[in-house]
Amino acid sequence: MVGGVVIGLAVGGLVMLADVLFPQGSLDRLLRPPFPVMSRPALQSDPAADMSAFAARDMAALNGFGWTDPARGIGHIPIGQAMEQVAREGIPDWPAKGGTGP
Repeated sequence: MVGGVVIGLAVGGLVMLADVLFPQGSLDRLLRPPFPVMSRPALQSDPAADMSAFAARDMAALNGFGWTDPARGIGHIPIGQAMEQVAREGIPDWPAKGGTGP
């Protein structure tokens, strides 16, 4: 019992000594950044409008016809039509169901 009290007083004394030797005010001065913190740059003038324009372009590409590479004659079709075509015709050179596995 007495040993616990002695240990408690020793720990309390060390805490008080540390508080005297290392006061919080001097720590705050040491940890303050040397330069003012810069705010982040505003890279977009209207992020919400930019995002809606981005989404509209993506939806137009997914739901419309167009050229992917006109020089090579490669185009794209609406995603719904492409999925129906793959479901109906399958994917060329795709392994057949029930094939031999490894």
